[in-house]
Order: sequence, then structure tokens, then C-alpha cells
Amino acid sequence: MWLLKLAWKNLWRNRGRTVITMAAIFFAVIFSVVADSLTRGVFENLVKNMVSYYTGYIQVHQKGYWDDQVLDNSFRNENTLLKSILQEQNISGVASRIESFALASSETVTKGCMLAGIDPQQENEVTSLAKKLTTGEYLAIGDHAVLLGEGLAKRLQLKVRDTIVLIGQGYHGALAAGKYPVKGLVKFGTPGLNDKVLFLPLPAAQEFYAAEEMVSSYVISLKDPGELDKTANALSAKLQNGYEVMTWGEMLPEIKQHIQSDTNSMKYILGFLYVLICFGIFGTLLMMMVERRLEMGMLVAIGMKKGKLGLLLVMELVLTVVAGCLSGLLVSIPVVYYLKVNPIRFGSETAAAYERFGFEAIIPASVEPDIFIKQGIIVLIAGLILSLYPLYKVLRLDAVQAMKR
Repeated sequence: MWLLKLAWKNLWRNRGRTVITMAAIFFAVIFSVVADSLTRGVFENLVKNMVSYYTGYIQVHQKGYWDDQVLDNSFRNENTLLKSILQEQNISGVASRIESFALASSETVTKGCMLAGIDPQQENEVTSLAKKLTTGEYLAIGDHAVLLGEGLAKRLQLKVRDTIVLIGQGYHGALAAGKYPVKGLVKFGTPGLNDKVLFLPLPAAQEFYAAEEMVSSYVISLKDPGELDKTANALSAKLQNGYEVMTWGEMLPEIKQHIQSDTNSMKYILGFLYVLICFGIFGTLLMMMVERRLEMGMLVAIGMKKGKLGLLLVMELVLTVVAGCLSGLLVSIPVVYYLKVNPIRFGSETAAAYERFGFEAIIPASVEPDIFIKQGIIVLIAGLILSLYPLYKVLRLDAVQAMKR
């Protein structure tokens, strides 16, 4: 106990040296937390942008639908099933859809398209479809009209209030045909979706496909995307065996692989940052050992055992590292929160390029608690390992040589 008290007193005998050492650890913690927070924030925002286009975080289908996406693999839209899904605490919204392919025709042009029958209110809650509207008006549930992707409208040479003719295959092989006015145009960042998607109100789409009361999928949004797998597993356990529950990563594996690849690349960058942090901390330790060389030589010369002297130095450094880590974590919390509320924004040209593809032109920060805990522990462990260097030097100390000027 007396060694601990002595270590604490020794810290403040030279306040400048102690403050410099703490500052190295303090800034190391802040830099590592901010770097990890921004990295994770970028990927979380990418996922949010991707799933808000169309897929949602989770989808529920009849088993086998994803491998064979035909109307015959649709299921009945039941209120009891919807209520059962919405009972999950992490689910913020569910959108019912019936999806299939059709031929879309204007006066002179015919193109294949993906027709999605939607409940306009539910869809807007899950994917914010109304915000993607560029021309015209948004759909209402009782409308007998369509929303067109801008790319598809351009290909078909159609504008708002023009008429589009749709032909396809309905439920159980029935013939599907109809003509509808164009009520509005929507724009998606992904050209593949923008050039082929068409939206009908759910009742009109069910009538078109002769699939009354049927839907092909429930699209689900989440309150906390971090609980994605837990929520999906809970839904799988709750629903009957006739349904399949799929996360966005299972539906968009190429996007998930891209994120994992970029995450691995960022680990190397963070690793390089940790190396710089270690050199910064080690530099302050070298400075301390040079300044206290005479002091340590005198203590050994008057009879203090090297083991106790080494333990005293280790205690001093442990206290310094812990204090630096805690103060760094306390300061990093408001810094990261500020970057979350006021994310870094790109300049005009870069922002325009991002927004052209439907992405927010920002670098937001993530405030997940494990970021602070993990980075604090990493820097703490690095500091504690480096604190073994003074112990090594004390054990090899020659008192006579240390006291020579």
C-alpha cells in the first residue's frame, strides 16, 4: 500500500512530465475512438442508404420464394400475421408488397419492368419512398395509377399524366393486363432499380395479377439495426415453418462482401494508427527514464531493491495510463456525439456525385458503446505493455553508471 501512495506522490513531483505522458495516452484514446467511430458510422450509413432504397433490413416470404420469385409462391396478407411481426420490439414498420415482372408499353416503346404493388403509407414508413418523388404526386391506397422510376419513364418516353399499358402473367397463370395513368416519377440512386421499377397501389396490383389478398413479401424496418440478427432469429422462431426470414445481407450478399472487405482494409489503417500511438507513448517513457536515471541510481545505491523500484515505476505508469485512458474516453464521448449530430459533409462536387447515386454526402459517427470500451481497452493494454520497459531497464540498472553525469 505504501508503494501505491509513493507512486501517486511521485507522479506529481514533476507535473510537466506526468502531464506530457498522460497527454500522449489521452490523445491516443481520442484519435482511436474517433477513427473507429467514423469508420463504423460510414458503413452503418451505407447500409441504411442501401436498405432504404428498396429491400428493407429484413423481409418475410413464403418458404422458397427467394429462389423462385414467382407469384405462385406468394401468401395471404393476414392482419394476425402482421400484428405478430409488429410485436417484436425492435421492428418499427412493415410494408406489404406483391412483386412480379411485366411488360410496360407506351405508344411506341415496350420495356420489361419490375412491378411492385405497395401500400403507399406502409412503404413510405419503411423506405421513405415519398422522398424519392421528383415529379407529380405520391400514391394513395385507393389510386388506380402508377409511380414510375425516372429511368424507366425516360426509356418509355412517358411523363406525368401519360398512360402506361401493362401486360404480364398473373396468379396461377392468369392473364394480367391493364392501363394506368402516370401519377408521379421517383428517382433511385441505383440505375438498375431506377430503370426498371414501377409502383402500383396494393389493391390495384392484386386486381391486376388476379391475386386478391395475396402478397409476396413483408419488408421490415428496424429501430436498432445493430440488433438485426437477433431480430431476424426471433422472427424465424415465431413464424410458422412455411415462411422464410431473410436479412439484407442474405438478399444482397455482394454489398455485404464489399462492406466486409472495406472493414478489413480499415483494420490495417487502425493498426497503423495503433503503431503511431505506441511510438508516442514509448517516446514519453524514454524521456522519463532519461530524466530519472540519476534518481533511480541513487535509490539503488542507498539500498532500495531493484524489484521494488521497478514495481514502483510500473505503478506510476499504470496510474498514468489509466488516468490518460479515462480522461480520453470522457472527452471522446462529446466529440463523437457532436460528429454524429453534425456529420462531416463533402464539398459541392463530391456531394453532387454522392447524391446522384442516392447516398447522403456525409461521414457520420457511430456512438455504439463498444467502440469506446474496445478502443479504451486497446490503448490501456498497449500502455501497460510498454510500461514493462522501465521495469526491464531498472532490473539491468548499474547504480554507479546511473549516477555519473
